[in-house]
Amino acid sequence: MIFRLKRSLTVSLAVLLLTFGVLLFQNAVVQAQDNEPLTEQMRDLLKSDAFNVGFLLQSEAIFTTDVEGGNVLGEDGFGLGPTRLRFDGNSDRGFAYEMDLELRRSPTVWDASIMYKNSDAFEIETGMHKADIGADLQPGPGKIDFIDRARLINLMTNRREVGVSAMGQIDQFDYTVGVYNGTGRNLNNDGNLMYLLKAGYTFEFENEGSLYVVANGAFNGTVGESIGNLTTTGDRLLYGGYIDYDSDSWFGVVELLMTSFDSIQLTDDETITGAYVTLGNKITETDELLARWDYIGYDQLGTDSSLFILGWNHQFTSVMSLQINGLAQFDEEEEYFGLQGNLQYEF
Repeated sequence: MIFRLKRSLTVSLAVLLLTFGVLLFQNAVVQAQDNEPLTEQMRDLLKSDAFNVGFLLQSEAIFTTDVEGGNVLGEDGFGLGPTRLRFDGNSDRGFAYEMDLELRRSPTVWDASIMYKNSDAFEIETGMHKADIGADLQPGPGKIDFIDRARLINLMTNRREVGVSAMGQIDQFDYTVGVYNGTGRNLNNDGNLMYLLKAGYTFEFENEGSLYVVANGAFNGTVGESIGNLTTTGDRLLYGGYIDYDSDSWFGVVELLMTSFDSIQLTDDETITGAYVTLGNKITETDELLARWDYIGYDQLGTDSSLFILGWNHQFTSVMSLQINGLAQFDEEEEYFGLQGNLQYEF
């Protein structure tokens, strides 16, 4: 009883501290966004067409209700989110480059790619970069709607692949075709490649809104991929699509992604279904309110899970922001509740 009371007090204190922090800075927000001389100095020093330096710092916290036997939402306490140092720029005759380092433990190459752009209709990228599958995978970690990406991204896709992507846009139609090792950031390739195809179309509306409709799929022959607690024997199929809506005040995403494969742990093919629905409103120039339903279901294992998130995003300045997420996850007969916070500096 005393332990649960302490946990409730900890969560309440966290909410109060985060709210107080926002109120404390509220009066400075308008001035900071209208007048940011120090940020402009940094842009003058570190941003140009040929060479850009960027970095991302995230200070995170999570507090959860007590659950006997552990909590799938994470351990209570404080931590660092993605901590990145980025270099990119354009070169002569249509070439460009990008290198992204992750610095949380030791410097690790996260992106390393060379691009060539012939026109809007054709561009090619080689090296380590994101495969264009999954709507919530594409934005950088400082640009995603919630503190964590949708679970289908973490479960079914690799954050990076090594290979080559060809992409382009023709009027309102865009495409991506890719061939990769299929082993993620692991450079020890087994010779069984991954092939990707994505097609999208953008509908424009008179109220300055847009609707982006995408179908995508991939085939990965890599043996020994880890998909949750399962391990593939090769020939994994990944397929789905999404709809992304954006306007002056409302935005939202609906995505479905499925994967089918043979597993060494199961006698029959497993099919995993991942889906989420995000709805958000830009209530002011600096504030967004969001809600998400996030679903994962296993066909052969017969288990499923739903995660509900309420979010608030606040922009202090053009480089400083705050995210607060309330979490409620329901796994079969288990329930988990928590509160997350993320204070972010992205330049």
